[in-house]
Amino acid sequence: MSEELLIGIASVVALGIGAQWLAWRFNLPAILLLLLVGFAAGPVSGLLRPDELFGDMLLPLVSISVAIILFEGGMSLHVKELREVGTVVRNMILFGVPVAWLLITLAARWILDFPWKVAVLLGAVLVVTGPTVIIPLLRHIRPVARMQSALKWEGIVIDPVGALLAVLVFEFIVAGTVEQALPGVLLSLLQTVVIALVTSGIGGGLLIFALMRRNIPDFLESSMTLMMVLVVYTVSNLFQSESGLFSVTLMGILLANQKSVPVHSILEFKENLRVLLISSVFVLLAARVNPEELKHLGWGSALFLLFLLGVARPASVWIAGIGTDMSWKEKAFLSWLAPRGIVAAAVTSIFALELEHHGLKEAALMVPATFLVIVGTVCVYGLTATPLARALGLAQKGRGGPLIVGAHSWARRLAETLQKEGCQATLVDTNRDNIKQARLEGLNALHANITSQHAVDEIDTAGLGFLLALTSNEEVNAIACLHFTEVFGKNEVYQIPSKQDGGHLSKGFAQHLRGRNAFSPDLTCQKISDLFDQGYSVKVNRLTEKFGYEEFQELHEDRAYPLFLLSPEGEVGFITGAQAANPLPNSRMISLVPPEVSD
Repeated sequence: MSEELLIGIASVVALGIGAQWLAWRFNLPAILLLLLVGFAAGPVSGLLRPDELFGDMLLPLVSISVAIILFEGGMSLHVKELREVGTVVRNMILFGVPVAWLLITLAARWILDFPWKVAVLLGAVLVVTGPTVIIPLLRHIRPVARMQSALKWEGIVIDPVGALLAVLVFEFIVAGTVEQALPGVLLSLLQTVVIALVTSGIGGGLLIFALMRRNIPDFLESSMTLMMVLVVYTVSNLFQSESGLFSVTLMGILLANQKSVPVHSILEFKENLRVLLISSVFVLLAARVNPEELKHLGWGSALFLLFLLGVARPASVWIAGIGTDMSWKEKAFLSWLAPRGIVAAAVTSIFALELEHHGLKEAALMVPATFLVIVGTVCVYGLTATPLARALGLAQKGRGGPLIVGAHSWARRLAETLQKEGCQATLVDTNRDNIKQARLEGLNALHANITSQHAVDEIDTAGLGFLLALTSNEEVNAIACLHFTEVFGKNEVYQIPSKQDGGHLSKGFAQHLRGRNAFSPDLTCQKISDLFDQGYSVKVNRLTEKFGYEEFQELHEDRAYPLFLLSPEGEVGFITGAQAANPLPNSRMISLVPPEVSD
């Protein structure tokens, strides 16, 4: 048995991470591939049987994974985002949830022919979306910042709301009558809110205090945080069922928005853990689906799914949009993105079992109905949301432009050229004169200290895809790259060496503490400054089949320095001689050229 368990765990992890890699490699929605892999390993081939493998441990493991995922999601929520989307998020929770609950309940009763009690509970469960499906889809869709913030906040906040709603409905069903149920429901609601506030405040406060006093060594920060998340989640659930999801979400928001201690290392650890948990849990849940149970739902299940996609979600969004500044395009996009995920599956499994114990045998059909909705919404939204966002003009184009650290004269010339070629660029500098001059030249520039621990929160990176540190200070460049690794990823932070020492590049920082080298290896900050002093300028050349990289270098007698290559679609990337050997026709090369050529 131990060998089977070991093989099963290894298989789940391998299948999940393998699906994530394939999704990245072929630019597909990761959740879609995870579900397909899970189905193939479970009901199709029978190689993976989660219930036999884990037994009674399966649902607790899934619940703990959901708690960690929601905590990490809470750490991605910054209160400043609510300045722009606060009204939208508030309306989606206060008005959108009741509308969706009502419509889904009616559909479950009239289309699936569920008893009223089961239909009401299923409606409560299916109001959730969740970070396990929303965040991976947002990473794939890359919507504009406003839509990304709104969907992220809704997806993370609505999960504990849906779980709480399911608990209240369950207590109402068990109590039997309104007179008996109402006091208990109100008490449960009050207890959940109080317990969540108290446990998240104590847990988060103790963690912040310990980090401030440096009572936790660096190598234990992430482990201690994980321990505190599990303790807060468990203690909350002991006092009030399903209140733990509220508690860990609030704790994550508290840690993300406090200014006393940096939590970047904790967040990076949680992001890596989230990918592992999402990959594994989705494979497990997909492998649990029993095709025979789906048959019991009949053809009405397809109509039920269509109702959720075409009626329930759009109605809740358009009603919630009343009184907000959302455009019709934004409402249309929000109306077509509400995938269900782990929380819906876990909560349904728990309450279906409880209702069966109370004599409602029809409750067993909640599980296949929920999985049908999960699979259907993930497949439909995963395949159609990106084209819709692009058609509505709500998707970021290409990779995104650079966040340039340094607004000195030649950094402004680079930003100006990129902007003229349709690539967004933002300059950041502590020198007010440089920022003032950049703004006079029509460039987007911010006066901010890139080395501040709050720089990541203060700088709006919407439309930006990578960081380019161009200052003459090696330390500033390295710290900027470290700070923005969590925003753009390790492969999307670049810097140039400040100077050459005795013919060798300056290596004041270990490679893992620096960003990737941009441009040609010998093109340092000092050398670029010298080239501009000699009269070099920034020039754009369109490359064709007849005029490629080799012809470009021959024309400039190998005295030009290629910097960027813009693809025909506007995708911007760095280039060296090797990388630019075979550019696509109609690509544009941005380079430094000698004065006689520029004239």
